[in-house]
Amino acid sequence: MPARHRTRAAVVLAAAALALPLAAGCSAAQKAVDCARLGVEITNDVDDLQRAVTDAAQDPGKADKILDTLEKDTRKLKDKTDDTDVSKALDHLQTAVTNVRDAERQNKAPDLTPVKDAAGELAKVCTSK
Repeated sequence: MPARHRTRAAVVLAAAALALPLAAGCSAAQKAVDCARLGVEITNDVDDLQRAVTDAAQDPGKADKILDTLEKDTRKLKDKTDDTDVSKALDHLQTAVTNVRDAERQNKAPDLTPVKDAAGELAKVCTSK
């Protein structure tokens, strides 16, 4: 291999070696952005849930639809993350959502405090990444 080709190959390999950590950094940054964006969606879902529970007499099925959306958004974020803190916050949120759904099925007033707390925990974890 001529010296010129070896030099070009070395430059290409060096550039690739330098680009790899940058790509990994972008991937981590993208995951943080995704987490924050979905965290905002989940917070909005929780706000919608609060309104739906308050207005349950007017539209009894609305809370179920919001719980479905909340579960879907939670699963979506859980599938995208490998961060243990985010996963723990999502587990807490899933448990809280299940408890709300169970209370509604038993015709009891659901306690939304754990849902709000878990959403706050998620927002905190996502913004600290």
